[in-house]
Amino acid sequence: MALSIRPVDPVNRPDFAGEVAGIDLRETMTPRQVAAIVEGMDKFAVLVFHNQQIDDAQQLTFSRNFGTLEIANSDVRRDEDRRLAPEVADVSNLGRGNAIMSREDRRRLFSLGNMLRHSDSSFKPTPAKYSLLHARVLPSKDGNTEFADMRVAYDALDDDIKAEIEDLVCEHSQIYSRGVLGFDFTEEERLRNLPVPQRLVRRHPGPKRRSIFLSAHAGAIRGMPMPEARALLRDLTEHATQRKFVYAHRWRVGDLVMWDNRAMMHRARRYDPSEVRELHRTTVADDRPTLEQAA
Repeated sequence: MALSIRPVDPVNRPDFAGEVAGIDLRETMTPRQVAAIVEGMDKFAVLVFHNQQIDDAQQLTFSRNFGTLEIANSDVRRDEDRRLAPEVADVSNLGRGNAIMSREDRRRLFSLGNMLRHSDSSFKPTPAKYSLLHARVLPSKDGNTEFADMRVAYDALDDDIKAEIEDLVCEHSQIYSRGVLGFDFTEEERLRNLPVPQRLVRRHPGPKRRSIFLSAHAGAIRGMPMPEARALLRDLTEHATQRKFVYAHRWRVGDLVMWDNRAMMHRARRYDPSEVRELHRTTVADDRPTLEQAA
């Protein structure tokens, strides 16, 4: 069976979120398959691969077809607390020994930032290109992931707003995103999370479409008073996350969802914290900071 991609919602969103069939991620990818996936990412920006029974090594091998992998951000976990390889982000409520973290565990409280709409690694000088998230264990209900299409959100802005935001540069940091939740950082953690500049409007190098590069990590705009900047960012986020721009993925064990952070913003949804939710993420880094990319 040849690889094929069809839209999840062909009537309302024919170019947003596609389901991939005819591929087993345990097998070595051919150049033709890799090219087809990249082409699908350029069109849909979110691809869903169902029933993929892979381990971390196989996920890493598949992910490396698309570029250099990031080292997973250590957030507030100590190295000795890590359960997974350095290139695999632990998107779970589990601690060392695979026990569910307590409700007050600082690592769990930090991870609640995943429930804010964001773009992965926008707080790094070179942000993420693709993220690949694989479902291993899921709660009995809830815990969906929502994706907002920043391309159509940009297209839907009126011309005056497009002109206003065209050349704006935001500052991104996890200090901003976690600060919204009231999370307290140590001084050492603050020094590790100094703000980095990112374009507010990006042009995708593939299809050349423009998008709004929004994220909960964005907390300031250069040359603009902070209250005005945050009001503008909030207005843009409200615009970009209208239901008509959003795809909500309902996870099944074995799903691997791959998305383009240059064109998408996403967030996890709430679930019962007494149940295990374990997903493993690999992240492909972009090739340069956004300020060095073509506008």
